Amino acid sequence: MKLFDRIERRFGRFAIPNLMYYIIGVYLIGFVIELFAPEVYTYYLSLDVEKVLHGQIWRIVTFILQPPSSSIIFMVFTLYFYYIIGSVLERIWGSFKFNVYYFSGVILHIIAAFLIYFIFGWSFNMSTYYINLALFMAFAVEQADTEVLLFFVLPIKMKWLGWLDGIIFAITIIGGYLTPVMPKAIWRGFYNAGLLAGNSYTCYVMATCALVSMLNFIIFFFATKKPVRKTRTQKNYRRATENAQRARQRNSSQSFNERFYNANSEKSTWDSANRPYINPRGAKHRCAVCGRTELDDDSLVFRFCTKCAGNLEYCQEHLYTHIHVVDGKTKNN
Repeated sequence: MKLFDRIERRFGRFAIPNLMYYIIGVYLIGFVIELFAPEVYTYYLSLDVEKVLHGQIWRIVTFILQPPSSSIIFMVFTLYFYYIIGSVLERIWGSFKFNVYYFSGVILHIIAAFLIYFIFGWSFNMSTYYINLALFMAFAVEQADTEVLLFFVLPIKMKWLGWLDGIIFAITIIGGYLTPVMPKAIWRGFYNAGLLAGNSYTCYVMATCALVSMLNFIIFFFATKKPVRKTRTQKNYRRATENAQRARQRNSSQSFNERFYNANSEKSTWDSANRPYINPRGAKHRCAVCGRTELDDDSLVFRFCTKCAGNLEYCQEHLYTHIHVVDGKTKNN
């Protein structure tokens, strides 16, 4: 975290504020292309590693034009939803951290496409699905108790949707790599649910794609998330709560006579602690003028006089008005 803070102090001025405005604008451009000329994206803009290696370098940037939906109705709600997610994350993290999170996801997306090409020999046209999923999961972590309307009807907290996406993500990765040893019935069930591909080769590719792409979410949160530390007051409160709980458990196992005896003992101890101290052998302080002691009045305060010979004490009424005694003789103030 300290390393990231140093990087932010040095390069924070280069962050793009309100990044989601530009991302939504890019998706709108891609949606227009998808509506009127869908083959343009496939032939000229998608992340095709083989064509990138043959000189079409612009594809490593233009692939993010792919919109998250091809339906006009769902496109409006999806873009609005992602705008809210990005805006909230930027307000919580700041512009620099949000920029780093989004663009590191894009970079890992490109790395995943190249790894798939060099390992499996497949120029896999990756979509922006995992980039958007990383944004959604980050929002689910930061705003876990925020409620949204599932299917515009059912209220559900973001943390449960985040857990659901996490489970799907884990099945895609773990199940993708374990397809050779997975029972056919389970594989068929995941395939029918749309979580795994129909052949092991495609499962390997999808698992690699998901793992590398979502490393953004995993690494970023482990590297930059500050640990939640309890204050001393919170620790003392927790300790007091635990002690009270243990005391209740002990009392529940005692008989009525034991609880009655303990209650009387505690009351007598409290009364004794708040009773003023009285010397059992008699008065401890006595005023040399009026002769009053603490037995006469609990509110009296006694002090020694440094100008008087001997250890003479006076109450607060005569401390400054008495006649000083020097060598057995009185002396005026």
